[in-house]
Amino acid sequence: MTLEPALVAAAMTVGAVHTCAPDHWVPFAALARAEQWSARRTAAVTAACGLGHVTVSVALGVLALVCGREVFELFGRRLESVSGLLLIGFGVAYAAWGLRHVVGERLHAHAHAHGHAHVHFHAHAHHHHGAGRVTPSTLFVLFSLDPCVAVIPLMFASAPLGWNWTLAVVASYELATIGTMVVLVLPARAAAGLARGVWADRYGDALAGVVVAAVGIVVVALGI
Repeated sequence: MTLEPALVAAAMTVGAVHTCAPDHWVPFAALARAEQWSARRTAAVTAACGLGHVTVSVALGVLALVCGREVFELFGRRLESVSGLLLIGFGVAYAAWGLRHVVGERLHAHAHAHGHAHVHFHAHAHHHHGAGRVTPSTLFVLFSLDPCVAVIPLMFASAPLGWNWTLAVVASYELATIGTMVVLVLPARAAAGLARGVWADRYGDALAGVVVAAVGIVVVALGI
């Protein structure tokens, strides 16, 4: 195998392997169960967040090619180091919202018994739909702030071969990353959907937040 195809293969391997880390797919599966996303919506949200993740990575690589590798690799690692903390913060906030959702249901039931159901039900519905709108955009921001600096050496290795091969390396890395994320998320979403019952439905949002926070803790603890 000549150098050019080897670099493309390496980019695909790096993209696929680094995506196996739990922070790249577990949060989407947990939130898909909590938000009751369809398989198509789950795949779309995952792919969009993956695109943000790899685009920032590639942008850092381009800047490194132009301005110098060391500074932008360091900047990328700094962003990577805080991504786990951001996941923890998001997970805790989502879990807190989920618990508030449960409390709201109980207040609604109590108010219904006293003839005030309409007011509490309206407030409950408002909170639920508001969270549904903000979650994908929040995830997109989180994943855009979590670049993979491993693609930068690959871009440096391919740059002397010309922009055609550099673009081939970048495209291979992006497709492998996004494709692997979707491939891992969909069966995980299906498995999470097997959890049914009153308890799972009532506390599903809070549990999803706990899962996301736990993934963030693993990322911080292991430095992945």
